[in-house]
Amino acid sequence: MIITDSKKLNEIKREFSEKFPYLKLEFYAKAHKEGEGSKDSQKIDGEHTIGSVRATHAEGDLSINGHLKVGTFERMFFEKYGLNAQVFRKSGTIWLQTISTDEWTLTEQNSRGEKSVTQNL
Repeated sequence: MIITDSKKLNEIKREFSEKFPYLKLEFYAKAHKEGEGSKDSQKIDGEHTIGSVRATHAEGDLSINGHLKVGTFERMFFEKYGLNAQVFRKSGTIWLQTISTDEWTLTEQNSRGEKSVTQNL
């Protein structure tokens, strides 16, 4: 995943969901406290470019693998690129913030999301 100031947040979100179809990524104006969720009122519209919503203007290739823990992935986004990211997991017909399961890997989260969707069919 290439991170540049000119790329839109929606592009990053789409690339993430292509790799993990039962997860989604959202970006927020402020970081959430540990153990708490991000506030919907602080969600950043995906049409914004990355450069317009961050103070750290580092660019680069963000390598994502399924063995990364969600909390590590979210921290990495902030530390490297100055973006407050939050992973959500599909649970039936709703999306849940992965607050209490940030120690799970992206693959574990995605698998749990897939199971919840197929069980509700």
